[in-house]
Amino acid sequence: MLVGGVGLRRGRRDPERLRPGDAVDFWRVELLEPGRRLRLRAEMVLPGRAWLEFEVEPNGSRCTLRQTAEFDPSGWLGHLYWYALYPVHGLIFGNMLKHIAREAEVRARGA
Repeated sequence: MLVGGVGLRRGRRDPERLRPGDAVDFWRVELLEPGRRLRLRAEMVLPGRAWLEFEVEPNGSRCTLRQTAEFDPSGWLGHLYWYALYPVHGLIFGNMLKHIAREAEVRARGA
Protein backbone atom coordinates (compact mmCIF):
# COMPACT_ATOMS: atom_id res chain seq x y z
CA MET A 1 0.00 0.00 0.00
CA LEU A 2 1.34 3.44 -0.85
CA VAL A 3 0.51 6.46 1.26
CA GLY A 4 1.92 9.81 0.18
CA GLY A 5 4.55 8.02 -1.93
CA VAL A 6 5.82 6.03 1.06
CA GLY A 7 5.26 2.26 1.14
CA LEU A 8 3.70 1.05 4.41
CA ARG A 9 3.55 -2.63 5.31
CA ARG A 10 0.70 -4.14 7.23
CA GLY A 11 1.65 -5.76 10.50
CA ARG A 12 4.39 -5.09 13.00
CA ARG A 13 8.15 -5.05 12.73
CA ASP A 14 8.52 -6.88 16.05
CA PRO A 15 5.86 -9.29 17.38
CA GLU A 16 6.78 -8.50 21.02
CA ARG A 17 7.18 -4.72 20.91
CA LEU A 18 4.83 -2.09 19.58
CA ARG A 19 6.30 1.02 17.96
CA PRO A 20 4.89 4.18 16.34
CA GLY A 21 4.06 3.45 12.72
CA ASP A 22 3.17 -0.22 13.36
CA ALA A 23 -0.16 -1.56 12.13
CA VAL A 24 -2.52 -3.29 14.56
CA ASP A 25 -5.52 -4.77 12.73
CA PHE A 26 -6.94 -1.79 10.82
CA TRP A 27 -5.28 0.79 13.08
CA ARG A 28 -1.85 2.48 12.89
CA VAL A 29 0.12 3.35 16.05
CA GLU A 30 0.31 7.13 16.08
CA LEU A 31 1.65 7.68 19.60
CA LEU A 32 3.12 5.35 22.17
CA GLU A 33 4.22 6.17 25.71
CA PRO A 34 5.03 2.69 27.12
CA GLY A 35 2.97 1.85 30.19
CA ARG A 36 1.04 5.13 29.94
CA ARG A 37 -0.59 5.93 26.60
CA LEU A 38 -1.39 4.41 23.21
CA ARG A 39 -3.06 6.35 20.39
CA LEU A 40 -4.21 4.51 17.27
CA ARG A 41 -5.37 6.10 14.00
CA ALA A 42 -7.96 4.23 11.91
CA GLU A 43 -6.85 3.13 8.45
CA MET A 44 -10.24 1.82 7.35
CA VAL A 45 -12.38 3.63 4.79
CA LEU A 46 -14.57 6.02 6.78
CA PRO A 47 -16.45 9.24 6.08
CA GLY A 48 -13.97 11.06 8.32
CA ARG A 49 -10.96 10.38 10.52
CA ALA A 50 -10.96 8.22 13.66
CA TRP A 51 -8.67 7.57 16.62
CA LEU A 52 -8.73 5.19 19.55
CA GLU A 53 -6.70 6.06 22.61
CA PHE A 54 -5.85 4.15 25.79
CA GLU A 55 -4.40 5.84 28.88
CA VAL A 56 -3.24 4.09 32.06
CA GLU A 57 -3.19 5.89 35.42
CA PRO A 58 -1.42 4.13 38.30
CA ASN A 59 -3.48 4.13 41.49
CA GLY A 60 -1.54 2.41 44.26
CA SER A 61 -1.45 -1.33 43.57
CA ARG A 62 -4.14 -0.91 40.90
CA CYS A 63 -4.58 1.28 37.84
CA THR A 64 -7.29 3.01 35.87
CA LEU A 65 -7.56 2.37 32.14
CA ARG A 66 -9.24 5.11 30.12
CA GLN A 67 -10.37 4.44 26.56
CA THR A 68 -11.35 7.30 24.25
CA ALA A 69 -12.82 6.96 20.75
CA GLU A 70 -12.64 10.12 18.67
CA PHE A 71 -14.21 10.74 15.27
CA ASP A 72 -13.80 13.78 13.03
CA PRO A 73 -16.67 13.48 10.53
CA SER A 74 -16.37 14.60 6.94
CA GLY A 75 -19.60 16.27 5.84
CA TRP A 76 -23.15 15.11 6.45
CA LEU A 77 -22.29 11.50 5.58
CA GLY A 78 -19.71 11.47 8.38
CA HIS A 79 -22.25 12.78 10.88
CA LEU A 80 -24.84 10.24 9.71
CA TYR A 81 -22.28 7.43 10.07
CA TRP A 82 -21.32 8.45 13.61
CA TYR A 83 -24.85 8.83 14.96
CA ALA A 84 -26.18 5.72 13.17
CA LEU A 85 -23.40 3.54 14.62
CA TYR A 86 -23.12 5.24 18.01
CA PRO A 87 -25.00 2.45 19.90
CA VAL A 88 -22.95 -0.27 18.18
CA HIS A 89 -19.69 1.51 18.94
CA GLY A 90 -20.71 1.68 22.61
CA LEU A 91 -21.05 -2.09 22.69
CA ILE A 92 -17.86 -2.76 20.74
CA PHE A 93 -15.66 -0.40 22.75
CA GLY A 94 -17.26 -1.39 26.07
CA ASN A 95 -16.62 -5.07 25.39
CA MET A 96 -13.08 -4.31 24.23
CA LEU A 97 -12.33 -2.56 27.51
CA LYS A 98 -13.77 -5.45 29.55
CA HIS A 99 -11.62 -7.96 27.65
CA ILE A 100 -8.48 -5.86 28.14
CA ALA A 101 -9.19 -5.55 31.89
CA ARG A 102 -9.84 -9.29 32.20
CA GLU A 103 -6.61 -10.14 30.37
CA ALA A 104 -4.63 -7.71 32.56
CA GLU A 105 -6.03 -9.35 35.71
CA VAL A 106 -5.13 -12.84 34.44
CA ARG A 107 -1.58 -11.74 33.61
CA ALA A 108 -1.21 -9.98 36.98
CA ARG A 109 -2.21 -13.15 38.83
CA GLY A 110 0.27 -15.19 36.79
CA ALA A 111 3.19 -12.81 37.47
